[in-house]
Amino acid sequence: MKRLLLFSAVVFLPLAAFAQAGKPCEELKSEIAKKLETNGVKSYSLDVVAKDKDSDGKVVGTCEGGSKKIVYRKTAPAAQTPPKQ
Repeated sequence: MKRLLLFSAVVFLPLAAFAQAGKPCEELKSEIAKKLETNGVKSYSLDVVAKDKDSDGKVVGTCEGGSKKIVYRKTAPAAQTPPKQ
């Protein structure tokens, strides 16, 4: 169920971002991060890149009048080390 919610958020966030294309990138990036964390996503990165630049990941929003895009990438969870005794 969480994956369905995440998939829905990733698919529909670009549509919402398109409607609000004039937003500053950092503001939109923080809104997207908040939504991802609300949906239980733990290990990810959001990067702001130029519109023309190719990048690995899924575009989840555009900002600054469409001149930049926000790219979502899933990252490996941090390995937990056992406590030293």
